[in-house]
Amino acid sequence: MDLFGAAVSTDAGLPAAGPGAPLAVRMRPRSIDEVAGQGHLLRPGSPLRRLVEPADDATRRAAPSSVVLWGPPGTGKTTLAYLVAVSSGRRFVELSAVTAGVKDVRAVIDDARRALATEGAETVLFIDEVHRFTKAQQDALLPSVENRWVTLVAATTENPSFSVNSPLLSRSLLLTLQPLSSDDVSGLVRRAVEDERGLARAVTLDDDALEQLVRLAGGDARKALTILEAAAGAALQEDEAVVDLAAVERAVDVAAVRYDRDGDQHYDVISAFIKSMRGSDVDAALHYLARMVAAGEDPRFIARRVVIAAAEDVGMADPSALQTAVAAAQAVQLIGMPEGRIVLAEAVVHVASAPKSNASYRGIDAALADVRAGRVGTVPPHLRDAHYAGAKGLGHGKGYVYAHDEPHGVAAQQYLPDELVGSRYYEPTDRGYERQLGERLERVRQILRPDEG
Repeated sequence: MDLFGAAVSTDAGLPAAGPGAPLAVRMRPRSIDEVAGQGHLLRPGSPLRRLVEPADDATRRAAPSSVVLWGPPGTGKTTLAYLVAVSSGRRFVELSAVTAGVKDVRAVIDDARRALATEGAETVLFIDEVHRFTKAQQDALLPSVENRWVTLVAATTENPSFSVNSPLLSRSLLLTLQPLSSDDVSGLVRRAVEDERGLARAVTLDDDALEQLVRLAGGDARKALTILEAAAGAALQEDEAVVDLAAVERAVDVAAVRYDRDGDQHYDVISAFIKSMRGSDVDAALHYLARMVAAGEDPRFIARRVVIAAAEDVGMADPSALQTAVAAAQAVQLIGMPEGRIVLAEAVVHVASAPKSNASYRGIDAALADVRAGRVGTVPPHLRDAHYAGAKGLGHGKGYVYAHDEPHGVAAQQYLPDELVGSRYYEPTDRGYERQLGERLERVRQILRPDEG
């Protein structure tokens, strides 16, 4: 560990993982063949494969000089960065975006330039949690990437489109890592039980325990190995040679909800929540609501999204959905959590199960499109304000027909500006209450605009 808080390996070897190191560290892959999952990124000839296993100088020059690895925790981002250095004989420097500053970044780059100029030694600079870097810190990396002073490997669990500066992102190859499959995690766990670096067959693992462990890991290799280590430690402490289901459950009481309120998961879960309500899948909507509640999402934020969905996706097909949603938003502010979850659930069920119409939403957007395109026209004289002095002299209000004096409360007169006469913005569907509303509107429009009939 150097003064920058970075792990540096000048001989390009992995830092030694002693017997006291965590199991996940001891079992870190030593070669590309031990990497679990990510087959879509490691096919022969792929950019990442060329970076990890450069065959010659020409191949190395063709490899990317900057890579952003985006994926959930425990999918191998740090491991791939290590392997890029180890397999190619490069120096390895690691910076944590949590502790490093601009000065640290520049010092590491200067050191890499000196090593390249004096020894011909290339450096792999790995930056973990790059989304935590400020704009200035990310900008400080640009010259080193453009001039190939370092091979930059940056890791993030958040969508780079939101968290990485455009100049750096445009100079980088973005690679998306997928959560490990159940088979991938199961294979890793079995290998950790057998391998001399791991548990060296000190325990055996029941099939039920393995299945539960894999389920709890949720595609996160590090989490799987951490649970295994805790369960094996507890079993050995009790002189048990078998890790059973009970041992796993004692080691981990509950799986952590994978949801980051400030990260990409936030956007993914809220998107799925909204689309599930729109799609009328009540069970899916409640699932995503539960994930947000369990993760501590601001209930007022959730309530606002329900209100928007009630107006945008249900609309006049069931106008009472908006009333329920607004009442829920007010009730959540009044009573808070955890009871607020019940109120939110009621509103979500109402919105998700209601008939759907986005006719009001489409109507206002169509009207706005005309206004923004300059199709506004002048207000017809008979509709203009006639209350101020001199207005009547200008003809304002002349000929206006008071709707309440007419049969059915509908006055047959022009309301739209001349150039918009005949425009229709609201087109009701045949779903829910809107079917009834549509029939009434047709009768009203026939009175207002008999020529259209």
